[in-house]
Amino acid sequence: MKDTGSENQPERTSGSALPNGIRNPIVVALDVETAEEAISLVERLRGLVGMFKVGKQLFTAAGPSVVNRLLGMGERVFLDLKFHDIPNTVAMAGIEAARLGVSIFNLHALGGFEMMRATAEAVAETCEREHLRRPLILGVTVLTSHTPESLAEIGIDHPIEEQVVRLARLCERSGIDGVVASPLEIAPLRRAIHSPGFTILTPGVRPAGAALNDQRRVMTPREAIDAGASFIVVGRPITAAPDPVAAARAIAAEIAYPPTAG
Repeated sequence: MKDTGSENQPERTSGSALPNGIRNPIVVALDVETAEEAISLVERLRGLVGMFKVGKQLFTAAGPSVVNRLLGMGERVFLDLKFHDIPNTVAMAGIEAARLGVSIFNLHALGGFEMMRATAEAVAETCEREHLRRPLILGVTVLTSHTPESLAEIGIDHPIEEQVVRLARLCERSGIDGVVASPLEIAPLRRAIHSPGFTILTPGVRPAGAALNDQRRVMTPREAIDAGASFIVVGRPITAAPDPVAAARAIAAEIAYPPTAG
């Protein structure tokens, strides 16, 4: 997916401000077994949500071709593979994500400053040289399934909020565009990080009354947007709903982004 001129710049967003062409902050997680299931959901939800997330399950099952199919339908893609490796390996993976044409990809902030800096620089250089739109690069801070007890098991004994803010500052210093963090850390992050356009993408979003599943630190869509989320990731409350279209419309209405289709 190639563009020229000013579109070589990253698509920054902060709070309710969205990049051109993204209709609302809702990112639907396509955590399904096959490309056909994913495409069926996308066909139903087109025009109602801002972006679709391709994560480890779908990417492992269907590969880059499913991303190409979504892009060919005119949709935006968040590639959620959480790269975490030595700096050169992650930088090269980031380049390929940019060449795919995704709008966002992520890496683990625990990979450290050098890994994130190398990725940011390599992706920026490649996008400028090859006239590609540069994707947003986000650092995963602390997974929304974690609790203080599960972090202690792996040797992290700082309070979760403190750990998230520390990693977010490292992300900011490394030159990437923002973070993935639970809704409960949005407000502390907005207080701590003052870079213009710092993006916060928030999983762990559940409409009131929805099952928590394996999420632990959650908010409703409206609460997350009000706290300062740039994007909210919603999976099963939409994809497993009896009527996914109605579920997506309800969330769009809750966050005051009327859908543009149907």
